[in-house]
Amino acid sequence: MDPLWASIAEFWWIAPTAVGAGTLGWFGLRGQRSVNERRLGYQAAKHQLREARADAAGKRVAVRIARAELAQTQGEKAASRATSTDVATARRLLQTAQANARSATAAVRTRRLQVTAARAALPSTTDAAALPLAKLVAEHDAVIARWMDYETDPAKLISFPAMTDPRVPSTAAYLRVYAETQQLRPATPRSPMTPPQFAAYRDAVARLQHAFDTAEHEAWRRARGDGSAPSGSRPPGAAASGWMPRAQDMINRSVEVLTQAGEVFTIAGEAMAARKPKNAPTPPPSARPTAPPTKPPAGRAE
Repeated sequence: MDPLWASIAEFWWIAPTAVGAGTLGWFGLRGQRSVNERRLGYQAAKHQLREARADAAGKRVAVRIARAELAQTQGEKAASRATSTDVATARRLLQTAQANARSATAAVRTRRLQVTAARAALPSTTDAAALPLAKLVAEHDAVIARWMDYETDPAKLISFPAMTDPRVPSTAAYLRVYAETQQLRPATPRSPMTPPQFAAYRDAVARLQHAFDTAEHEAWRRARGDGSAPSGSRPPGAAASGWMPRAQDMINRSVEVLTQAGEVFTIAGEAMAARKPKNAPTPPPSARPTAPPTKPPAGRAE
């Protein structure tokens, strides 16, 4: 028999086996990708929780270091190697570290709530439109559509010139966030994306929605002042599009508010320390008032 045909007869089973293994591997990867896409929002929330916990741990270490430095400075002051100003500076640094630690701890609690919300919102289907990334891209597109409505409608261009004027601070802020969000946007709603990338894109979309609402409200306020606003007490597109985007926006804002609150507490502590009266100097013995001599009771024998 020809050696070529003998080899084919002996190893004919290799090609079907390789094709079958490749097919099974393709279906397995496809199924794993579908599961990962479905859990992308949940995994992103867990990633942000891990980051918040790491940040809180670092802030707690900073508190211990600041407390040790304060104790060291107080000891050096007792040995006349430091001044009261050094002690006050070390105490302010400790107060700042404590405020930052409280803010980081509150951020951890907020991120836990975000994980709980993301777990409850896990889609029960692998339909492309119901996947977290596709829904997030749709929210992004909705904000852009609202913006383009002001760009392309001649009546709105006349009534709300602030929406297209980059000299208006709120509009300039929206355009800046819009550019940042566009850089994080995936090519397609099915593009591969890691949980950290999804978390960054989701936060950017939330900031974009907030920036657009702020710019729109400012444009309407100016239009009402000029008398060019149509009838209605608020912009028609300001209605909530769903509880999850609003919840995400509230969570992101709460983290920022808690961080700012830590800074406010630090400033308030410094102001209270500055207003605290210093101990009055002890008067010399010659200046101390003396008690008047007691008068013996009347009728008492000396």
